[in-house]
Amino acid sequence: MSEDREQGQDGARDDANRPSSAAARRERRASRPTGRKGRSGESGSSGSGSARTTESKGRPTPSRDGRQGRVSLFRKIGRFLREVVAELRKVIWPTRKALATYTLVVLVFVSVMVAFVAGVDVLFARGVGWLFGSG
Repeated sequence: MSEDREQGQDGARDDANRPSSAAARRERRASRPTGRKGRSGESGSSGSGSARTTESKGRPTPSRDGRQGRVSLFRKIGRFLREVVAELRKVIWPTRKALATYTLVVLVFVSVMVAFVAGVDVLFARGVGWLFGSG
């Protein structure tokens, strides 16, 4: 019981320190250094109001076209097959019992649907025959 009470007090203390609005959260985030860079390369939050800019690399980014050249069709096919095998290894395959159960469920469902569609077809054929007098 005392452990629960202590955890409850810690939780209450955490709630008191948590910002209550989105603006307060942004301000809190901007005030503490995170050491990470955002998408635009600036450290911290972009909504802090200061106009930070990224430093230039001093050289243009090399293009990828001239560096690698074309990949042959056989290499593309080989890579594709390696990736297929890697993905198939991640699959959780069903057990034999589960597979038999799933197969039976599908076969029963398909049989019921075939019988339903056949019955509706016969009813429509008789209705059209009665309506137009050919049956």
